[in-house]
Amino acid sequence: MKLDWKACFRIGVSVFLLYLCIRYWPKAADILLAAFHAASPLFIGCGIAYFVNILMRFYEGHWFSKTAAGIAAKSRRPLCMIGAYLTLLIVMLLVVNLVVPELVSCIGVIISAVPAAIESIINALLRLHILPENLTEASNAVNWQAKIDQLFNLLTASAGPIVNVIVSTASSFFSGIVTALVGIIFSIYLLLGKDKLAGQCRRLMERYLRPSWNRNILYVLHVLNDCFSHYIIGQCMEAVILGTLCTLGMLVLRLPYATMVGTLIAFTALIPVAGAYIGGAAGALMIFSVSPAKALIFLVFLVILQQLEGNLIYPKVVGSSLGLPAIWVLAAVTIGGGIMGIGGMLLGVPIAAALYRLLKEDLNGTRDVL
Repeated sequence: MKLDWKACFRIGVSVFLLYLCIRYWPKAADILLAAFHAASPLFIGCGIAYFVNILMRFYEGHWFSKTAAGIAAKSRRPLCMIGAYLTLLIVMLLVVNLVVPELVSCIGVIISAVPAAIESIINALLRLHILPENLTEASNAVNWQAKIDQLFNLLTASAGPIVNVIVSTASSFFSGIVTALVGIIFSIYLLLGKDKLAGQCRRLMERYLRPSWNRNILYVLHVLNDCFSHYIIGQCMEAVILGTLCTLGMLVLRLPYATMVGTLIAFTALIPVAGAYIGGAAGALMIFSVSPAKALIFLVFLVILQQLEGNLIYPKVVGSSLGLPAIWVLAAVTIGGGIMGIGGMLLGVPIAAALYRLLKEDLNGTRDVL
């Protein structure tokens, strides 16, 4: 192999950069982490834009024909984008308006019933001779004023840390609002100029990458996009079906809050596998404020419905579109949830489906040509 000065220079620069990365890795990691944190609104904007784009493409396919010209062609993209954002906003406001007030009311009912429940428990323990009969005398013997003074002194001493926690919480809250607003604004710019940005990225890749690398990268991106879009559409359809079945079943069983709990179940079912149980916990809390027995009936009904949904509905609606076996769906949800929490649960399944499809097509030699 013949080495010229350019090849030697490249090898030397590569070795030097590798040494710098190893030698100063902690500082480099801090810089990368700071850069990632600073760019987090842009990543959030990309995620919002991708999700909204699925709905926007649907509206674009039904708003005007592709051969439209003039004002119709110019207004097609912004009107469809506004319609997609308004649709998502209306759905979120509907869910919040239906669920949150009743959930707060149910929590208040349960809290107001706590004193009576404690009193009944104490009376039952007295009847069973578990507590001493002179409980009142024992409570009177306690110097409550001294206890209150101790509690007051403790709160006074910890006032500084409490203020710091409040300030930190308020700062994080407003920072989150600013990040969300920047992400939404960035997503709007992405959606309005997505065709131009896609063309620029293709030109860059064609200019600076080898043709084989370019084809492979575009194919991987095509598979990822296909899996994510099918997963989002299928998951939304499955959530609507599950919420509808839950509402109908609760109406048949004459359980309270059927519409609100069904809406909550549909919304939380967007989280695969565990989402419906998260919504079921809140639904059971609502029903418990009316009747503990009906709350138990609801939990049994939800478990049966989840088994029906997991074995019949989910494989047909989501599983068939992704082509991912159920064991790998569970593995992706478990690993993704352990790494990134709820976000990992949402991302784990489509990423696993894309990797599974790429590996399967590579082994079988059935890769599609773009």
